[in-house]
Amino acid sequence: MQRTTSIRELINWVEDIKEKNHSSAASLYIIKDNKVLLDHYSGYHSYSKDAPQVSPKSQFNIASARKSYLGLALSYALYDGLISSLDDPVTKYFKHCDVELFKGTTIRHLATNSHGLDRKPDGTIYREFKAGKRWAYHNVGDGMIAELVNSLYNKGFPELLNERVFKPMGFTETGWRTKPHENLVKVIREVNEPPLSALGKLSDGTEKNLFVSTREFAKWGQLHLNRGVFNNIQIVPSEVIDYATTIHSPSYSNNSFPENGLFWYVQGKPRKRSEIGERVPQGSYQILGVTGPTILVIPQLNLVVSKMYNKRNNYGEGNYLHYLKEFGNKVVDVFS
Repeated sequence: MQRTTSIRELINWVEDIKEKNHSSAASLYIIKDNKVLLDHYSGYHSYSKDAPQVSPKSQFNIASARKSYLGLALSYALYDGLISSLDDPVTKYFKHCDVELFKGTTIRHLATNSHGLDRKPDGTIYREFKAGKRWAYHNVGDGMIAELVNSLYNKGFPELLNERVFKPMGFTETGWRTKPHENLVKVIREVNEPPLSALGKLSDGTEKNLFVSTREFAKWGQLHLNRGVFNNIQIVPSEVIDYATTIHSPSYSNNSFPENGLFWYVQGKPRKRSEIGERVPQGSYQILGVTGPTILVIPQLNLVVSKMYNKRNNYGEGNYLHYLKEFGNKVVDVFS
């Protein structure tokens, strides 16, 4: 098939979104057939006059894209037998929770955004809808899963991943950061406001302070694409990867709802409310953060694309799904 979009057009698209949304930084990294095809960087760590230029060493706060790391930790807990099933009730593990509030809610619901729970401004959890009946993106689920995995392993899940994944892969540019460093990209909330450090107080995975370089973000995707193999070594059991990237969502009566693996968005039949473009092949999976970081893995094309920005609400409040789908579709146009 003749390519309708070139890699240069894809770079231009990324740069255009950067300018339209006033992100100070952007990057794009592509791995095709296990070879680095593109390593693109532009801009600065913030709009401050002394801000460093974006480089391969730059580490971006990946916001909710960190949930793909939590998803792998959850998959490990299932593989290790610490959780017997995704369909275990939440009340089995959270002994002091409100039994009536969490009635009928399972680990599956927490990991697929089908739990129906949300928080009030004061932090109180309340039920929005019956578990498994609808889909809604609320952070109650990942917070509970992080707490659960940490308690099961008696340590923060980042420590688990560091032992089993990051160290064997030689990662040095991935971590839950608590101290300033020259390689950490600041987060832009508004252009005329001071940038945010996005650092956390803890490194146990319970805060949104995971920073990753664009190249290690792509290698994280490559590890999944290759079912746990990295540099010809089986780093992660293939079953752990497969389980994390398989659709686990309950069957919804509304077919516009997206489908999830363990926090990943997974392409089954294209869904109206999914962030994955309709031309992206079945079996592909993707995850996004509010500051713009995205990994798209397309097994059918043996392809991983990682993309970074550093501006909150990068695609606009109302059109982010349109632009996300457009990006995935453009990637497919380049490589199909």
